[in-house]
Amino acid sequence: MVDLKHLGFKANDYANPGYIGSKFRKKRFRFFEEKLRTLRKPVTILDLGGTVGFWVNENYHRKDVLVTIVNVRPEESGYPNIKVIAGDACDLSLFENNSFDIAFSNSLIEHLYTRENQIKMANEAMRVGKYYFIQTPNRYFPIEPHFKFPFFQFFSKSIQVFLQTKTAFINGFRYDRGYAENMVNEIRLLSRKEMKEFFPKSHLYVERFLGLPKSFVAYNLPN
Repeated sequence: MVDLKHLGFKANDYANPGYIGSKFRKKRFRFFEEKLRTLRKPVTILDLGGTVGFWVNENYHRKDVLVTIVNVRPEESGYPNIKVIAGDACDLSLFENNSFDIAFSNSLIEHLYTRENQIKMANEAMRVGKYYFIQTPNRYFPIEPHFKFPFFQFFSKSIQVFLQTKTAFINGFRYDRGYAENMVNEIRLLSRKEMKEFFPKSHLYVERFLGLPKSFVAYNLPN
């Protein structure tokens, strides 16, 4: 997973209703909740790469929704309906087919380094969840969402590393070269075409900013 502090985020940014990313997430989650209402309770959710804080901020520390979070950096929960286990979203072999009502993920699939890993995660999400709801930023949105720099995703890797290590243009920081190189290799943004390819039977929820597609959600929850 990504340490958001190093990408210029504060720990409570997404809990701050004034933060633009929080506004998009809230709207997206309301859409998710509309779909959730059609399912019998309790609903079981497998969150790939998520955090306890995400669900607590959405007031999902309740009995009718049971959340299992899989993360390479597990944390303590403190909530009886939220469980966290260490694991790899590309290999969910500890779970049987259709183990959960919903496989859920928010901005993880673009952090898996390779297309091969992204396909593995997509296949695992579709296998373990009866339904899925997988969100990712749009590769072709003009502002790269992690580095907050116009068209950053289309620069060569050497220029991406240069901008991170030799200037403070990226999130107002100069980064360590090793960290910068890892982030350049880790992030692989997806296009609309790839999301439809990875999730071939999905609907696509398109999140827009100023009329431009900002991110996509592949889902198969009932309409």
